[in-house]
Amino acid sequence: MPEEILVERQQSIATVVLNRPERHNALTVGMYGELPGIVAALDADTSVKVIILRGAGQRAFASGADIGEFGRERGNAVSARRYNDRVATAERSLETLEKPTIAMIHGYCIGGGAGLALACDLRFADSTAQFAITPAKLGLVYSLESTKRIVDLVGPARAKWILLSGDQISAERALSLGLFDEMKSPGDLEASTYAFAETISSRAQFSVRMGKEFVRRVTRGQTHDDDETRDIRNSSFDTSDYAEGVRAFLAKRRPSFD
Repeated sequence: MPEEILVERQQSIATVVLNRPERHNALTVGMYGELPGIVAALDADTSVKVIILRGAGQRAFASGADIGEFGRERGNAVSARRYNDRVATAERSLETLEKPTIAMIHGYCIGGGAGLALACDLRFADSTAQFAITPAKLGLVYSLESTKRIVDLVGPARAKWILLSGDQISAERALSLGLFDEMKSPGDLEASTYAFAETISSRAQFSVRMGKEFVRRVTRGQTHDDDETRDIRNSSFDTSDYAEGVRAFLAKRRPSFD
């Protein structure tokens, strides 16, 4: 049986591949259980600077939960709660990584697939992408954490439209709503996504990680610097990246960060 999640390396970029193309990369309980350990290992790997999440094949990022498991894994209240906990843990494992993450989306990005994409820092999609969050079609309630991710991206009114309807959203509409950050043609998506990942990889990594952390603090409600954020900013002056940035600036050349 093929591995349901693959990890590929391209210099400082790691790609996590949802690998069930014959099922439109529908997400199994096993995949949700495996994902946190995979991304935690990549976050701890000093050779990795950016993580890309994508689906295998040509038809889907991820089409949602595997329907074949529905009766066994979500057939009663007890198993459904256990399933929800595993999903939340997987999404949180992506959201809380120190390193930047990009969801590269083509085709279906539905239900649980949309949840994983929303937990990434950025979402690059092609024009074939179809996005939907579907609890209203199943009699479920979306988690507060997942709902906050939508509200942070699109605002309260549009989040209600997405959640209350459960309708599929085209890539163009998703881009205009703020669900997607970039939209490319199918032939350009991969090159554009990896080019942007390489750009991030070329930047000062302490700045990258702390930029992500400060945005996280703002979305949690912090509006003013405190002792901790001031210490973080001041500590940047002691890094080799800062020294290299100053040297490059004075020499009018491109910096070469570690």
